[in-house]
This record gives sequence, C-alpha cells and structure tokens, in this order.
Amino acid sequence: MSSANEHHGEQGMNAHHGPRALPASLAAPPVLVAWRTRALMVAAVFALLTLLFAFTHEGRNHIIRAYLMGYMTCFNFAGGALVLLMLQYVSGGKWGLLLRRPLEAMTRTLPLVAVMFIPILLPYFGKHLYQWILYPDAASTNNAMLSGLITREQALTANFKRPMLNPHAMIVEYCIIYAVLFILMFLLNRWSLECDADPRRGTHPSYERWRIKFENLSGPGILIYVIMLTLGAIVWIKSLDVTWYSSIWGLQFLVAQGYGVLALSILSVILLSRYEPMKTLLRVTEQHDLAKLTFAFVMLNIYLTFAEFLIIWSGNLPDELPWYLNRIHGGWWTICTLDFVCHWLIPFCLLLSRDLKRNKQKMIWLTCFMIFARCVDMFWLIEPNFKGAAGNLVGEPLSILAYITVPVTVIALWAAYYITQLMKRPLVVVNDPHLEEMLEPEHAH
Repeated sequence: MSSANEHHGEQGMNAHHGPRALPASLAAPPVLVAWRTRALMVAAVFALLTLLFAFTHEGRNHIIRAYLMGYMTCFNFAGGALVLLMLQYVSGGKWGLLLRRPLEAMTRTLPLVAVMFIPILLPYFGKHLYQWILYPDAASTNNAMLSGLITREQALTANFKRPMLNPHAMIVEYCIIYAVLFILMFLLNRWSLECDADPRRGTHPSYERWRIKFENLSGPGILIYVIMLTLGAIVWIKSLDVTWYSSIWGLQFLVAQGYGVLALSILSVILLSRYEPMKTLLRVTEQHDLAKLTFAFVMLNIYLTFAEFLIIWSGNLPDELPWYLNRIHGGWWTICTLDFVCHWLIPFCLLLSRDLKRNKQKMIWLTCFMIFARCVDMFWLIEPNFKGAAGNLVGEPLSILAYITVPVTVIALWAAYYITQLMKRPLVVVNDPHLEEMLEPEHAH
C-alpha cells in the first residue's frame, strides 16, 4: 500500500513538471566494474571446487557433462538475445527500447561462447558425451554392439544418422552456425551505433531509413536463426541419445531461450535502474509490459513441452517412451517435479499478479528464480541421457554435484564478459521515436 502511494506520488510530481530530461551522461554506471569483479570471484571459487570432483568416481564424466550444460546456458543467453533483438526490430514498439543495449551486449558475447565449445569438439572430451564420437564409424559401432556396449537400436540409429552425426560433420556444423550468427551480430551492432550517430537523428526520415534497414535484415534473420538453432540443438543436445526423435525440438529451445533471455534482460534493466541513466528511463509501465511478455513466453513454454509429452504418452510407442521413462524412474521423478514446479508453475502463478509485475524488488527475485529454473531444466535434459544415470538418479556418485560448480563457473565467466560488453556503449538508444514517449510522465491507472 505504501509503495503504491509512493508510486502515485511520483506520478503526481512528474505530471506537474512535465517530461523528464535525459541525464547528461548515458554511459553505464561505474558500479558495473564491481559487478564484474564479483562475477570473476564467483567463477574462481567454483572452479576450485570443481577440481575436487576431478579425482572422484565418475568425476571427470560429470564435469564434462556439466560443462555442456554451462555452455548451452550461455549459448541460450547469447543466441536468444540475438533473435529477441531481431524480433524487436521486426515488431517495433517501445518495449524493446529498454532492452536494446543489454540484448546487444549479450549478442557480443557470442565469440566467447564459440570458444567455449572448442573443448567439446575435441574427441578426447567429446567421446565422453556422444556415442557417435566414441564410435565414429560403422565398424566401431557394430563392434560395440556385438560387445554389448550399446544396444542394437542405438547402433542402427547411429549408422542411419551418420552423415549428420560424426566428428567431422560436427566441426562443419559448428563453423556454419557461428559464421551465420557472427554476421547477424556484427551487422546489428554496427548499425545500432551508426543509427545513433546519424546526422539526421531525431527526424522522421532518419527513423524510417533505419527502421526499414533493420527490418530487412531481421525478418529473414529470424528464420535463418531458427534453422541454425534447430541444427545446434539437435547435434549438441538431442544427439546425446541417438535414438531420440522430436519434431519440435528446435522450437522448444527457441521459446526456452526467450524465457531465459527476458528474465536476464529484465533483471539487468531493473538493477541498472538504481543508477542513471536507466533510472530516468525505466517507468513502471514499461516494466509491466516486459513482465507480461515474459508471462507469454512462460505459457508458450508450458504448452510446447506438455503437448509433446501428451502426444508421446497417448501414442505409447516403444521407440519414444524410453526418453521420458529415463527421466521419471529411479529418483528422476523428483527432478521432473522440481522442473515442472520451478520452470512453469511458480513463474506462471506469480506473473498472474499485476502488483508483482510492477514491483522491482519482487521482479528481481522472480527473474533470478527463472534463470535457476532454466538450469534445472537443462540438467533434466542432459544427465539422463547417460547409461549410469538413466532411470537411476539415486545411484549417482557424489561427483554429480559438479552440475552445480561447473555451470556456475561457466555462467559467471560469461556474466563477467557480458558486463564488460555492457560497459562499452551508452545504455540508452537516442535515435528512436519511442524515446520521447518514454520520457513522458506516467498516468495513474
């Protein structure tokens, strides 16, 4: 009640004083240096903790699997930011103006994310993840089947998918995916600076010129990105179990990326709104709009995941059921329930509240929780693919805790680089027709 009175009091003051003026400096606040230092300290501490697992039973295997989880989380942030940035250019609207600089900073972390994947490309590490790297040709696959190391279904499926799933193809696919993403990233970030530096900025011809230019790239760019994401999701995650098929795997990852990126973007903007220039720019109206968009992604994420489960359950086909059975039996039902509650139920219920969507402190907690939920979901997707873990969570050794230390290390390193990129540019886009509207005082509802 008091916060509501305070909010309306601020509106009244703004109504008397008219539109707000932008601060003299639009640069990122100096506090970001401290944030980056903390992220690096967290990465160092958890990296040291990870070393303890290297000498335990199954420790090295869990470390490389957990590293894949950390990599995919960072890729989802960087790649998801790229497609969300293009979506904003295509759809227009002032909702994306606040997120423009954080999204651009996330996209510029793609080179680091690409470097992160290099260890997985090496057969020495890759063979601990992918059956088709451990047995890279038909002869070795058939020998493994005859020795009882893999099932007949795994051998037949791996041989059938061999043109796409082999060590050399993986390198080619990696190069294609990141070459395309780098081009999109480079053009969008370069044009964004050129747009703000336009001598005719603030005029209608300038707005139209850049709007058309961004739309012409972003429209096809979204389609191209979806194709690249689908390829990456299949090769990097789905192929952990060569027998698994899914026709909406790429779409599920796309929506999940929107879910995670919006959570991180809103968290970034709200934390930055404690300082200028974001303090002047972030109104309750825009925060409410961004939270509603996040709610839409939560619902779409629920729909896609549950729809696939319902179709497979009703079909009751022996080829499809094991993937889910491995994630339900042997203690995995606990993680499955945790995934459902954290990833969907809690965000869905909380985002129904109008007051929560307009409360900064509560949105900080919720967005952090949503990022944690994404990590739980990635754990549920990755670990049950492996023989010792499938349907047997209770039998896992202590080194499974590497799924905490390794992703935290990787994500903290990525966060430090993200903050570095965020400091390199002004936080406010000045050549946008919606900027003037966002500086207007809010009206009480």
